[in-house]
Amino acid sequence: MKKNIPTFDTLRVSLDGKIALLIVSSVLLLTVQHYHSLTPWSSLDLVLLCLVTPVAIIVILWRERPAAYGLRLGNWRRGLLFTLGGITLATPVVWFTAHTPEFQAYYALRALPWGWLALDNAAHLFSWEFFFRGFILFGLARRYGDDAIWLQAVPFALAHLGKPEIETLSTIFGGAAFGYVASKTDSMLYPFLIHWFIQVLATALASGMIKLV
Repeated sequence: MKKNIPTFDTLRVSLDGKIALLIVSSVLLLTVQHYHSLTPWSSLDLVLLCLVTPVAIIVILWRERPAAYGLRLGNWRRGLLFTLGGITLATPVVWFTAHTPEFQAYYALRALPWGWLALDNAAHLFSWEFFFRGFILFGLARRYGDDAIWLQAVPFALAHLGKPEIETLSTIFGGAAFGYVASKTDSMLYPFLIHWFIQVLATALASGMIKLV
């Protein structure tokens, strides 16, 4: 018996304009961020492209509140548990991977004084987390529900190309985990806190700011 195979009827395709704008703008913003320097500080570029611009789209074009896209405190009790649990699970993994030559070679160039390291990564990762776990995740969830957790993890993983291979491979799962935390807390704040801790610790260990034993 011949199976019915779904096909597109090009005369009756129904597109969601908001989803289309979200996807196109996300690709364009990531492309600009990768190929161009807008300011002398790369993290400021991320603030402008991955935080300010998506917020402008939400407020000006969609006439919605950024809080609806995870830019809020959310369920802080659950968020605190997720944050502490995520940090606890991530620490031994980061400690192990920081020993690898590829990891050390990449992050050796990123050592900074402690205060600047914390601030630079905070600006960078807050913008990234809002972009992936706010703008994209909550935007796609309106149409795709929980599948948005995996959908937003795809561009997040691709954005890591050029970093150590083991890190890039892990990000499809890490991105989904961050998306899960954001969806269960209604906030991108808690994935940001976990991600920020991981990044600072990884940089400090791999660059020798914290001595490995």
